[in-house]
Amino acid sequence: MDTIFALASARGKAGVAVVRISGPQAFLAARALSGSLPAPRRAGLRRLSALDGTYLDEALVLTFEADASFTGEEVVELQLHGSTAVVRAVLEELGKIEDLRMADPGEFTRRALENERMDLAQVEGLADLLDAETEAQRKQALNVLSGALGEIAEGWRRDLIRAAALLEATIDFADEEVPEDVSPEVDALMGSVMESLGREVAGTRIAERIRDGFEIAIIGPPNAGKSTLLNVLAGRDAAITSEVAGTTRDVIEVRMDLAGLPVTLLDTAGIRDSDDQVEVIGIDRARARAARADLRIFLMENANTELRISPEPEDVIAYGKADISGGEGFCISGKTGQGVDELISRITSVLENRVQSVGIATRERHRHEMQRAFDALERARIEVEFGQYRAELAAEELRGAVRALDSLVGRVDVEMILDEIFSSFCLGK
Repeated sequence: MDTIFALASARGKAGVAVVRISGPQAFLAARALSGSLPAPRRAGLRRLSALDGTYLDEALVLTFEADASFTGEEVVELQLHGSTAVVRAVLEELGKIEDLRMADPGEFTRRALENERMDLAQVEGLADLLDAETEAQRKQALNVLSGALGEIAEGWRRDLIRAAALLEATIDFADEEVPEDVSPEVDALMGSVMESLGREVAGTRIAERIRDGFEIAIIGPPNAGKSTLLNVLAGRDAAITSEVAGTTRDVIEVRMDLAGLPVTLLDTAGIRDSDDQVEVIGIDRARARAARADLRIFLMENANTELRISPEPEDVIAYGKADISGGEGFCISGKTGQGVDELISRITSVLENRVQSVGIATRERHRHEMQRAFDALERARIEVEFGQYRAELAAEELRGAVRALDSLVGRVDVEMILDEIFSSFCLGK
């Protein structure tokens, strides 16, 4: 493979900039600039010079052998002074060295995947970690990056390969010392995997919301104080407020961190009957977004306010403009802050309760592959119930489930079933 290099730290002026080199010529290329290299996994201060001897910079140089590097190849990292001119000069010199080229976007991580330093789910976890904005996102991304999803998928895979091996043995090796009726063990293995898969599939939606953000819609009639409430929750003037009803025509979105959870607040058009075509469009959008939101805050004028959207059990119902109207029940005032802390507490409580059911898988792709495996296992159980003469069909469905799990982590190995058969049953062949 080519030896690649790139700036691994953020672009622009900084205290330190890191240039990474990876590939079979990494050590040779680094020596061309530094003259000598420190021992692997030890840092050394080196004077960097251009190929013509021109002084470039003084850098901290780190080297990693292939079995101890991020990419699974020889890697050198140059910690330079973070000047854009220094970085540009070093990159230009590296580009002059034979068999070196600038890395493509994501190529270091792709090589880590190809060299089995990471599985596909871990690559996705790394991408999520780089995008993490809240504490919950950070923790979730680190969980995936640590290989937790790959570990649990390997456990499912191992059980299904065992089940398939039992069925294959009854088909191909009927004269050997194989249990006559393997269906109880096969059914138990499939049942255990299906139960675990079902939990993870159910938890993917919450995991996706942690990654992408929970949506909370503020809805109610015009001039109920929705925009004022949005502004006080956001801590800035994100929406125009006015005494004139119908000021908000479109859905206004504000992202924020709420107790470590990513939240997108939605200020929607006041819901009422209107002859204004533009306002009607805004009201339709408000209804649609409110229906899709994870949680709704119904901001009412009084107890007689008509709710034109049916609230869910966990939705919050409150009375706005408490500084003017007062009243009984849960009252909020965006102007004075009355009830705002309690509102935040209620929202946080609901979301934290939902997060308790979060799964390890975080993406729609994960959910799809796990659901595909689950569906294959349901079909396999039906075939097992028909008895030994349908064992071949059951085994094929099990192989389909294993392939789905292989896709989940980006790995395929069809020889595992034969390995299990020969290691488990002393077939003597």
